Amino acid sequence: MSIKVMGITAGRKNGNSEILLKEALTACEEAGAEVTMINLRDFNILDCTGCTACTKAMSQGKYAGCTLDAKDDKKRIMDVMLAQDAVIFSVPTYDLMPASSYLTFAHRSLSYETSFLETIGAIEHRDRVAGLISVGGSTRSWQSMALEGLQATMFITDMKVVDMLLATRVPAPAQCLLDDELLARARLLGQHIMEAAATPAEERKWLGEEDMGWCPNCHCNALVLGEKQWDGLHYPIECQVCGAGGTLEQTEDGKWKFVIQENGLLKDRTTVAGRAKHLEEIAQTQGGFFSDPAKIQLVQQRKQKYAEKKFKGID
Repeated sequence: MSIKVMGITAGRKNGNSEILLKEALTACEEAGAEVTMINLRDFNILDCTGCTACTKAMSQGKYAGCTLDAKDDKKRIMDVMLAQDAVIFSVPTYDLMPASSYLTFAHRSLSYETSFLETIGAIEHRDRVAGLISVGGSTRSWQSMALEGLQATMFITDMKVVDMLLATRVPAPAQCLLDDELLARARLLGQHIMEAAATPAEERKWLGEEDMGWCPNCHCNALVLGEKQWDGLHYPIECQVCGAGGTLEQTEDGKWKFVIQENGLLKDRTTVAGRAKHLEEIAQTQGGFFSDPAKIQLVQQRKQKYAEKKFKGID
């Protein structure tokens, strides 16, 4: 059976994001993959309304789906995407982070939280791999949250990222066609996707540049000072993306590296077990609220003050 690979872009037609994605997908196709590709700009994707219907149901151990599924194309895309062996995302960078056309799509995925659906037995576990391409007109200094922003949207649907590409200094439409090395790197990403998809899930590993990023777990390039978490867990330093915890150590050559401590992957967001820890938090915070009539009544009473408060708007 052929490996199924899907490409998803959110850039302009025949622009850099789409061209680099097609280069990667061509490598997959040449290796025998069944390839599907879409541009999110061709679809109607509504913003998440924050109704909390999906998470409220999750906190009660139930599945409610998304209240917008019948109103736009999100479910239509997800039904295809979740049936893939691999997905490559190629997204323009706007103001340091992924374009809103992609984020609107990604932020609607909470109702498809695979670790929850697997936990309650609604779906069977499926191992998927992903490749990420971020494209912008500047260097990393103006794309500092681009790949990290894409990575952060992979957890919900259990995509294991095996390679990432940051395309820099290609501000004009299709300007990437002048950079043979960049095109070759996109093709290599496609080859890595096929290699990973053909490898047993338990043997899959990172195939991008070995020294990419601060984090040795997810290879993102962003760390934050740790703070005490809801259950008391605390790490001095945390990976902003996967949640790995540890500290910084100086190497013999005077450089610094992030070292993950012994229990530092307890809440690793790239694993089903790690994300399940967050579901425990949701059950305590949101579930605890909705199961307490006294709290609900008090909030309704206090909310009236703000519902009645009005300010001048704009015409």
